[in-house]
Amino acid sequence: MGTLRVADIRITPLKRIQVDGGDVLHAMKSSDNGFEGFGEAYFSLITSGAVKGWKRHLEMTLNLVVPFGDVKFIFIDDYGDRREEIIGADRYSRITVPPNIWFGFAGLSEPYSLVANIANIEHNPNEIERSALDAFKVNWG
Repeated sequence: MGTLRVADIRITPLKRIQVDGGDVLHAMKSSDNGFEGFGEAYFSLITSGAVKGWKRHLEMTLNLVVPFGDVKFIFIDDYGDRREEIIGADRYSRITVPPNIWFGFAGLSEPYSLVANIANIEHNPNEIERSALDAFKVNWG
C-alpha cells in the first residue's frame, strides 16, 4: 500500500432511527466499507472549546463516530494536505481514517461531546506518534 493521503479518509452517513423512548444510532457493522477488523472500541469525552491532538497511528485504522454533540476534526498527511470535517448531531456520520494521518479534534457543543472510535487493533502506545498542539497551524474556532 502506498503513502496514504487525507483524500483516503472516508465519510459514511449513518442511520439514526427515531423510536419512542430514544433514538437508535448505528455506528458500524462488519459488512460496512471501512471495517478492517475489530480490536477495540473506546469513547473520548471532549468539553466545549477543548482541543485534543496531535497524534497519528502507524497501524490503527480509526472509525470515528460522534453520537452526542458536534466535533471538528482536522487531518493532515505527510504532504501537508489538510482536511476538515465536522460530524455529530446535524451530520451523523462515521469518519474512517487510515494509518499515518495526523489528526486532532475540538469540542463544539456544551457541555461536552462524545467521540467513539471503533478501531481495527487494540491500543498499543508503540504504534502512536504524538506532536505538540502548536506543531500545525490550524484554526480550531
